[in-house]
Amino acid sequence: MRMHKTRLEAFSDGVLAIIITIMVLELKVPHGESAQTLLPLLPVFLSYVLSFLYIGIYWNNHHHMLHASQKVDGPVLWANLHLLFWLSLLPFTTAWLGENHFAPVPAAAYGGVLAMCGISYLFLSLALVRLNGRDSTLGRALGRDLKGKVSLALYAAAIPLAFVNQWISIGLYVVVALMWFI
Repeated sequence: MRMHKTRLEAFSDGVLAIIITIMVLELKVPHGESAQTLLPLLPVFLSYVLSFLYIGIYWNNHHHMLHASQKVDGPVLWANLHLLFWLSLLPFTTAWLGENHFAPVPAAAYGGVLAMCGISYLFLSLALVRLNGRDSTLGRALGRDLKGKVSLALYAAAIPLAFVNQWISIGLYVVVALMWFI
């Protein structure tokens, strides 16, 4: 017996909303009334913005992927949970990255979570194409998934580069986000 895909969409939407809520709760109110009190919070805010953009990209693409699918099954449900697991770690790495002003280890860990999000999204798309068929709307839309493969390559480069220069890593994370946003 197959679950209707709208139930999977609703569950995923709820989890993503909670993830965003957790991230925004990490933004602490500054002590003081001048604009200067905001400066120390800039890294936390910028890491939040980047992660919010990533969650938005995953939400949008997840919606389109499920919309293009006709059915879901057990492997799809598990692949979706795998994606949601990695996405649920974004608030932790986002906070760690921002609180430590984009230091190398948090920057690499952030990239590791982004890479696992990308891999798990790939697994989900493969499970959906397997079920719905390569000639389905989804199968044709995904094609060779060049953007997904380039994203994974950039994450793979960015993680070790964080120990050389974390700003290169952060730049690569921004490039991947912009690549999907555009």
